[in-house]
Amino acid sequence: MVNPALDPAAVDPAAAEPSPSTSAEKQRFAKTRFVANAGLAAGATYQWIVKPYREGKFKKGAKGRTFALIKAGLAGAFAYNRLKAAVDNAKGDPLLSKAVVPLTAGIESLKGLGSKLRKGNANDADLSSLQDVITGVKSAGQSAGAPVTDRVPSLSQLGG
Repeated sequence: MVNPALDPAAVDPAAAEPSPSTSAEKQRFAKTRFVANAGLAAGATYQWIVKPYREGKFKKGAKGRTFALIKAGLAGAFAYNRLKAAVDNAKGDPLLSKAVVPLTAGIESLKGLGSKLRKGNANDADLSSLQDVITGVKSAGQSAGAPVTDRVPSLSQLGG
């Protein structure tokens, strides 16, 4: 038998649960998660979409085109997912949320990019809008005191 005087959880089960983080901790972690997610999106975009596009790897007849398109499609879907997560993270910080909210429509416009890239249907305008969104998210982070640096995910991270 447990002595209630010695075990606070026996009297109040909620006492055994960890207390929630303070609002300051939640905000700090929100910025950290925002930076991580936005950095992964930016890194995937550059490494697997922008760089191969500039090198001409998506053009018909290019060596390794199929594999480059598959990687780009996965990277596009991954970047969209990480950008959505970054916006959700930004909601935990008042300054970040104000900076990122205007970018939500731009992020939503990227929803089908992964599929377009995989099929080889992406064009200069698609690439430009992707770069604009990434630049906007980086600028929003910078203005809110959460600078974003590119973090290149591995191919296994792209595939889930």
